[in-house]
Amino acid sequence: MSRSLKKGPYINERLVKKVQNLKPGDKTIIKVWDRAATITPEMVGFTLGVHNGRQHTPVYVVENMVGHKLGEFSPTRKFVSHGGKLAKDQKGKK
Repeated sequence: MSRSLKKGPYINERLVKKVQNLKPGDKTIIKVWDRAATITPEMVGFTLGVHNGRQHTPVYVVENMVGHKLGEFSPTRKFVSHGGKLAKDQKGKK
């Protein structure tokens, strides 16, 4: 379920202040645990380390990401291929 339009998007104020204190072009990675925070236009051009439950995944914010949540760009599960013996044989033939 999405957030009410009346309330507006959820934006972490502490994160916005940290981003505003950085200079343009600064390569510092800001560690973020708040995956539900919405990406704002002020964050474009900076790298955020979004926590996925185990480590901080570096996410470089570009213009197309504005309006999305931070958690969308830091996957929490690692896919290990399906199959077994048959899948190994087919992979070996390629």
